[in-house]
Amino acid sequence: MNKKSGSLAARIPSRVWLLISLVVALIVWTILSVMPLTARSFPNVIVTIQQIGVMYERGVLLTDIGSSLISVLAGYVLGFVIALPVAILMAWYLPVRNILRPWIMFIRNIPPLAYVPLIVLSAGVGRRPQIITITIATLLIMCITIYQGVMNIDDTLIRAARVLGAKDKDIFIRVIAPASLPFIMTAVRLGASTALTTLIAAESTGAMAGLGMRIRTLNSNFDNDPMLLYIILIGILGLIVEKLIDFAERKLTGWQEKREA
Repeated sequence: MNKKSGSLAARIPSRVWLLISLVVALIVWTILSVMPLTARSFPNVIVTIQQIGVMYERGVLLTDIGSSLISVLAGYVLGFVIALPVAILMAWYLPVRNILRPWIMFIRNIPPLAYVPLIVLSAGVGRRPQIITITIATLLIMCITIYQGVMNIDDTLIRAARVLGAKDKDIFIRVIAPASLPFIMTAVRLGASTALTTLIAAESTGAMAGLGMRIRTLNSNFDNDPMLLYIILIGILGLIVEKLIDFAERKLTGWQEKREA
């Protein structure tokens, strides 16, 4: 029975599954929009879509999207640039690992919203504290992921490279980098997700524009229709980023064997 249903499901194109998933989501959304307990939180689909024009006419929609993209991209790139060498140094040198790893694990468990006030006191208001907040959040998750990947590299490969006369630089380039690339791509994926989920906390730093800032403002005014639109926009941005990372991962790690879904 399971084999037959699995075979039938496998014959359905992915685009059809996407359409089915969208239809199911719209049905659930419609049900939530008419139920007394959830109707205020979930305005119907048509009302929500109409808010695109409303927010555009207010002159804030594109500004909010652009502002959030700048903060997310800057913090994300900085987080990766810092996380990559730190993770490798932690995996390669025991003193660095013993000094940094406990603090990284400690700070990683603190919600970004908790230390945002400290960042604002040091960096002021505006875009700078937003970028710092996103950098810290993405740095921590990517650093741990890359570190675990480097630590899982087979020691036999490293010992063989040393026997053949390879220096540390050659081992990094020819052994560690290729072997840890799948883990680096996983870190890139997790970092992108973290950057977006930190957006609300990051833009609570006196931001003048941004998706997270606008959600807080709309929530304060009990303006639920455009607020739901902005929440959906963050999800859409996440899906776009996910597709871009999938494309890059296929290009960079095409040699890696993967289980068929």
